[in-house]
Amino acid sequence: MAESTLTEIGRVTKKAVIRALKGTGAKAESIAETSADLVKATIEGVGDFTVAIERRVREIVTGAIEGAKEMGEDVFMTIKSTVAGIVKAGSDVGADVAKTAVAATEAAIQVAGKAGADIGKATKEAVTGALEAGDQIGTQASKAVREALATSIKGARDVIKGPPK
Repeated sequence: MAESTLTEIGRVTKKAVIRALKGTGAKAESIAETSADLVKATIEGVGDFTVAIERRVREIVTGAIEGAKEMGEDVFMTIKSTVAGIVKAGSDVGADVAKTAVAATEAAIQVAGKAGADIGKATKEAVTGALEAGDQIGTQASKAVREALATSIKGARDVIKGPPK
């Protein structure tokens, strides 16, 4: 068995995602909630929430994707849900939503690539997760997320169709 390179946060995320996938009901929502809870827990007591999230996001995404792979579940649904959960949590704690969206999307694409997943599909799902979270947060967040992703993430413009209805 290969030695795990996950950090403590990555291991906790992986275990939490596996529990969410084993549960009944809406897996995507469970993963989003798990990701959001982990973001909030790992940055508790930190002064600059945006920087703290940017540092932890890769660990959370890595754990989520490894958990999905281990369970034989849809990695792309996991990417979308994890990114959405991270963006929502960023908003909840007062972090810069646009920067959080970019950090989560970049991490998801990089981790997916290292896991052997299709980069184009990973990009689409990560961007979609960030967009949906931004839309749920509100008009200003939606606009900020769209602009940040369009200028920072290669391939994001292909996914971004326009402002939410």
